[in-house]
Formats: sequence, structure tokens, C-alpha cells
Amino acid sequence: MHVATSRLAVPFHGDGAGTAPLTWGQWEIWQTMRRTGRTLNIGGTVALGPDASVAELAGTLGRLVSRHQALRTRFSLAGEPPRQILSASGAVDLDVIASTSDGAAAAAEALRSRYEFTPFDLATEFPVRWGVVTVDGTPSHLVVQYSHLAVDGFGIEALVRDLPHLADDAPAGGVRPLDLAHRQALPAERRHSAKSLRHWEAALRDLPAARFGTSDDPRTPRFWEVVCHSPALHLALQVVAARAGVETGHVLLAAYGVALSRVTGRTPSVAQVLVSNRFRPGFADAVCHLTQPGICVIDVSIGDVSIGAGDGGGGDGGGYLDAVAKRVWRAATSAYLHGYYDPADHRAMLDRLAADRGEPIDISCFVNDRRGPAAALPAVPPTADQVRAALPGTTLRWDRTLPTYDGTFYLQVDAADAAVDLAIWADTHRLSPAQVEACARGIESAAVDAALNPPG
Repeated sequence: MHVATSRLAVPFHGDGAGTAPLTWGQWEIWQTMRRTGRTLNIGGTVALGPDASVAELAGTLGRLVSRHQALRTRFSLAGEPPRQILSASGAVDLDVIASTSDGAAAAAEALRSRYEFTPFDLATEFPVRWGVVTVDGTPSHLVVQYSHLAVDGFGIEALVRDLPHLADDAPAGGVRPLDLAHRQALPAERRHSAKSLRHWEAALRDLPAARFGTSDDPRTPRFWEVVCHSPALHLALQVVAARAGVETGHVLLAAYGVALSRVTGRTPSVAQVLVSNRFRPGFADAVCHLTQPGICVIDVSIGDVSIGAGDGGGGDGGGYLDAVAKRVWRAATSAYLHGYYDPADHRAMLDRLAADRGEPIDISCFVNDRRGPAAALPAVPPTADQVRAALPGTTLRWDRTLPTYDGTFYLQVDAADAAVDLAIWADTHRLSPAQVEACARGIESAAVDAALNPPG
């Protein structure tokens, strides 16, 4: 139960100050926020041990913001062009909520929800919200949310990795957003952007424009989420990846492409894959937003085999998915290499293509594979018997609904305990709930059938 709330002003003092245009990653996520009307705030809740103190947490917050420029950057988004404004000093708030032992978890969840769904005033508010729930004066939970304009998920991971170094004199590693914005105006970065956009244009120029039909079961709210938890998929991806000589992410994309084509009756399948860009020099430890989409076209027709709506064809055994996954390896590698570009030029390219073709090209399908190290292959791949034995562990449930989302079809993939969690957000005005569920189950079945039916 929530008892009382206070607010501490936590001062910070860091190096660097100034203004610059938005970076490409900042511009990308800002456009998504504008288009969907969603806050896209990012963070979570941590249960604290008995030795934590409010003073210690305030000190950590102050050092963190002092050390990382992204956390002391505000944004002037009304002008043209929009700009980021870095402050060398100031203060951020630490909310302290006194609760009772039996109400602390609920108080933390209420605070997390408020932080997540309340938009930042990006012109006046620094992009970090910290709150601590206390019981008898001792912290029990830390609640953290950041503006997605400041950091992406990999930026938060870099932030966590840097926590042991908060007292270091050496600056934090990785490129800083203000420096990156200036760098992206230089000729070398402009050439890189142009090369990426040539790849996009080549991929899209002859692509069929339509991805989806009209749903026969539209719902309100319009966007529904289905979550599939599958231990069998986790193992099947490993079996096929080891056999095909690719990574599990390529097999997952192949299974996605097959499942979507079977449900929609359209081929090739398309995915905007979320590219972290952390493999680029100086980006691995950067605390900022670097993620942008790359375009991946997935041809699921092998030889004279083509998949139609509701068709179980495509030969799930005999190496069919292996062959699609090998194609995906090439397509996804190109997508990752070309997922770094000026979003304004990208928008202009899409508009030009639509004008040339007389219709817009629907690329409103996204795949965000967030499994990280859990996606790696084991030293010894699982057996078919292990895959088969894991099948009863599959669960599927409908979860949240929203009036708006980003794209018609958004697949988010997370690692669970010896399993894979698929969360699909879909527009029920374009895909019925039954079709969305068929996509989730189809991803699992494409991989499992391939694992259980090897070539030959």
C-alpha cells in the first residue's frame, strides 16, 4: 500500500555541453513516437537487497547522469531541424515512495507503469526517471525508466556494464550522441548513408507492394498481442542452425517468413529487422540510441515449391527450411550492414519509389530478436527426441491490446528459461486474431518440423 511520496533533487556535474541536430538513431525513434503516439519509455524494476540505502541510490544516480551525456540531454523538437541540448550541470529527481511490506511490490509496479506511460517533457525534463520504494525507511525496489530518445536496449546494457566504473576518472567508453551528430554530417558518413539507401532501394524496387489483405475479424482496440512460449522452438532452432551452418537467428527469420507467407498467401515475406549497430567502431559501449531498421526480403519459394495461403506445402522436411535459412543468412547480413542511414533521406527514398510505382510499398513488418547470448549454438546440438519431448511445454496466450502500434506485424523474440518467447503485435484490421495465432504457431511448427525431418 502506498503511504507517502517525497522527491529528492540529485545534482550532476559532467563534461561537455552544447547543441547539435538529432543523430540518425534519435531521429528514427522520434519519428516512431510521433507516428504511434506512444511514449516508448524503456526500463524496469529491480528488487533490492537489505543493504541498500536511499543516499547510496541517490549517489549512484548522480554519478551515472554526470558520466553519461545521453542522460543529461534534452531536446528541442518544435523547431526545424530538431536539436539535442547537452547540459554540463543540473539536477534530476529521485522519487521516494514509502510503503508497507505487503504493498511494496504493488507500489513499485504502479510507479513503473506511471513512469512508462507518462510522456517525458523532452524540452524541460532530463530523460531519466528513478524512483525507490521503501519499507520502514529501507529501499525494497528501484524503478527506472528512460526516454527511448536517449537510449535503446543495448544502451541500457552498456549503462549497466559501466556501473562498476562510476568512480573512474577516465570517460565512459563509446561514442557520445553530440559527437555522433556532428560526425554524421561529415562526407564519409553521408556516403555510408547513401550506400545503405541504395541497398534498400534495390531490395524494394521490384517487391510486390501489398503484404496483407483485409481482416474478416477486426477488433477494437485495433492492435492485439499474442505471446507464445516454446521450449521446443528453442531446441529446434539449434538443430536446424547447426545442420545448415547458420545462426539460430537466421533459422528464426526463415521460420517467420514461411509462417507469414502461409497465412497471407503472399511471397516473398519482408521483415524490417532491428539493427543494433553495436558492431560499428566505437558503438559497442555507447550509451545512446543507435538502433535502426534494416530491410530483409525472405524468398520462401525453393525450386518449383511455392507457398500459398493456408498451404502446409513447402516441404518442411528434406532440407526446405535449411535452404530458406541459408538465403536468409545472406539477406540478413546485408540488412545489418545497411541498417545505418539518414532517416530523412530514407523517407524521401520511400516516397520517390511510391511515386515511381504509383503506390506505396508496404514494409510494415518488424522482427526484433532480443535473445542476445541465449541465441548462440551449444557445443552439441539437441536431438530430435529432445525437441519432440519439449513440445508439450508450448503455451500461447493473448495479452495486451492497444489502439495503435508500430506496423501491421511486429514480432519480438526474447530468451526465456530454456525456451523462446514470441510476442506478436498485429493489426486486427489486416490480420484476424486467428491468423495472428496461426503465425505464432506456424513459426514454431516450421522450425520443429524441419528439426524432426532432416534432409535425406
